[in-house]
Amino acid sequence: MTSCSSVRLTESWRNPEYQEFKPKNMLIVGVTSDLEARAAFEFELMNALNARKINALQSTVVFETSFQDSKQTEADIKKQVELLLSKGYDTILVSLVKGMDGNQSFSSESPKIDYHLRRFIPYYLLYQEAYFKQEYYNDYKVLNIEASMYNLKKDKEKTLVWFGTYDLVNPNDITKTINTYVKGVIRSLEKERLISKVK
Repeated sequence: MTSCSSVRLTESWRNPEYQEFKPKNMLIVGVTSDLEARAAFEFELMNALNARKINALQSTVVFETSFQDSKQTEADIKKQVELLLSKGYDTILVSLVKGMDGNQSFSSESPKIDYHLRRFIPYYLLYQEAYFKQEYYNDYKVLNIEASMYNLKKDKEKTLVWFGTYDLVNPNDITKTINTYVKGVIRSLEKERLISKVK
């Protein structure tokens, strides 16, 4: 525990309405103002998903810098979702740091409990604050991270497919930490049968 990072799944929930859901074209969004960490996380997860026959792409490639680096309204996010749909995306996976070491988090409710967060647009609208308020993360040794998968199809009201929360212990080396976390997310998605294992 003192020499390398470790990841612990603390909660996992799958929407029972999506028992047969299999993502095909997925956008990966890492919510952090650390450009290096965001690009590295998205690239690592993209490669892991591509190896499982899922066409995954990074938000750092798809989103314009102006969308990522400024606060967006609900209309702005809806417009972006419409653009993603027009390009064939059916799924979006968002990951963000919710809190640290048991201290105050950005939300006391999980998306499973809070109905309004079961859809991607309200979720992104709320948690974009995390992007702009991360300066105090460096003081902590345990990061509480959440990953959420949404179905982007616009005819669905409850679009949250799955979410999981993780504790990342001793996140000192960014490369090792990202690798450990991505492996944890992949294990969760395999266990929930949302993705296939590599043969």
